[in-house]
Amino acid sequence: MIKNLIKVTLVTITVQIFISCNSNTKNENPSTAKETKITAYKNGHIMTKAEQDSLTPDHVLQQFQDGNERFNTGNITQREHSEAIRKAATGGQFPKAMVLSCVDSRVPVEDVFDQGIGDVFVGRVAGNFVNTDLLGSMEFACKVAGAKLIIVMGHQHCGAVKGAIDDVHLGNITSMLANIKPAVEMSKNFEGEKSSKNEAYVKLVAQNNVRNTIAQIRVKSEILKEMEAKGEIKIVGAFYTLRTGKLEFVN
Repeated sequence: MIKNLIKVTLVTITVQIFISCNSNTKNENPSTAKETKITAYKNGHIMTKAEQDSLTPDHVLQQFQDGNERFNTGNITQREHSEAIRKAATGGQFPKAMVLSCVDSRVPVEDVFDQGIGDVFVGRVAGNFVNTDLLGSMEFACKVAGAKLIIVMGHQHCGAVKGAIDDVHLGNITSMLANIKPAVEMSKNFEGEKSSKNEAYVKLVAQNNVRNTIAQIRVKSEILKEMEAKGEIKIVGAFYTLRTGKLEFVN
């Protein structure tokens, strides 16, 4: 009973603030007023086709960068996942981006970027490399479903990267790690101990793995390469630090 009363009170206050913001827009900076309105409805909002069409790849990238900043500061969006919201999402999906991430359980993709239901396609495989299935998923996400951004995200202390460095041989893991070996070769000029125990070296290999994955996307998908050349999408790399929750974007 008390929880319901608090919830009603908070909703009432939110509505009053939103109405107040609308009534004072003549005296406000237009961009500030717009941001206030977006914040007011975002927590229960599902992306529409019109909204997706209005976004550019740079807009989406900025939104994801801003989302990671909110994640880092603890100022994350309080999202509603009610039955009504889930039902609204059944009419179609119009995500803004596709993120290729490692399977690591410490990297919750939607949380890292502070995104909600219907905002992002997520593909995951140990070592965040691409194969035919993931390339097809990316082509579906961008060419068919309209996503504007592809983020390839590696991370600190990646077990798959360490396995490739150590040349691990174990069942199907052996052939999986072969996809990451090019990044080890790319890092051969590293000055220092080339060991999975050297955090600086592991980070370099992980970042080179992101770079190699992006190169493979462009080489193996004519669809995505052409879309990027036309400015319809952007393909970027990122490195996630488990310790801080922050992203470094990889050139």
